[in-house]
Amino acid sequence: MPIVKTSSKGQIVIPKEVRKKLGITPGKKVLFRIVGKHAEITPLPEDSIKAMRGILKGGRSLAKELLAERKRDNKIDEKHTF
Repeated sequence: MPIVKTSSKGQIVIPKEVRKKLGITPGKKVLFRIVGKHAEITPLPEDSIKAMRGILKGGRSLAKELLAERKRDNKIDEKHTF
């Protein structure tokens, strides 16, 4: 991996091979995160909503569970109506 210097303003140039491998293009936002005594650079997706789409597929549906619970509660309430 290449080694880079910081400028007097604290700026660095991300080497071309790193930008290419990570898909970092001009204007792309990146996240810098401190991990222990190191920093991580993570390119952010252009549209974060689209990037998150489908990541929870296959899991339980909380909405369906809440609707089923509401139906059970309504049946109990109907039985105990005076």
